[in-house]
Amino acid sequence: MKYVLWLLKAAIFFTLFAFALNNQQDATVHFFFGMEWRAPLVLVVLAAFALGLLAGMLVMVPRWWKHRNAARRAEKQRVESQPAPEAATAAAPSVPAVPSSAAEMPPFHGI
Repeated sequence: MKYVLWLLKAAIFFTLFAFALNNQQDATVHFFFGMEWRAPLVLVVLAAFALGLLAGMLVMVPRWWKHRNAARRAEKQRVESQPAPEAATAAAPSVPAVPSSAAEMPPFHGI
C-alpha cells in the first residue's frame, strides 16, 4: 500500500510538472484602470487556484467558528450535567439493568 501511494504521488507530480512545461508562454491578465500582469500561463493558473482556495477558506471561517463554539457549549453543558462522583457511586445500582424483551434491546450494529 505504501508503494501504491508513492506511485500515485509521483504520477501526480509528473503530470503537474508536464503541465507546467507545456504552458510556459506568456499570458496577460488585464485588470481595471488599464493595469495588466504578464506572466507565464502556469503561474497565472497557479495564482488563480491559490486565490480560489483562499477565498473558499475565508468564506468557511464563520461557519467553523460557529461549530467550534457550539461544540464548546455542548461539552460545557455535558460536564456540568454530570453528577458528582460520590453521588454517582451511592446512587449506582449493584446489578446492571437487563432488558426484559427484544423490543427494549438496542439495535445491533457491527460484524
